[in-house]
Amino acid sequence: MEVRIRLGSGIARLAPAPVFALELPEDATVQDVYDLLGARNPDLAPALRCALPVVQGSHVEREQALMPGDEVALLVPVSGG
Repeated sequence: MEVRIRLGSGIARLAPAPVFALELPEDATVQDVYDLLGARNPDLAPALRCALPVVQGSHVEREQALMPGDEVALLVPVSGG
């Protein structure tokens, strides 16, 4: 199945593109996205450890099952004042 990946500005600079499609098995979870992205883009791996997954606009756990056509945003929390 194909899902759309959107990287937040904190990690998009480490990837070839901030938005792209990713082909996954039919029973894929959000964790599979993390695993595949980290394996294909070693520069992303450290940033992915703290990235928060958002699917279809809602924060989800990494065990969340994905559906064809879902959009997975990976956002890095920021702090400061």
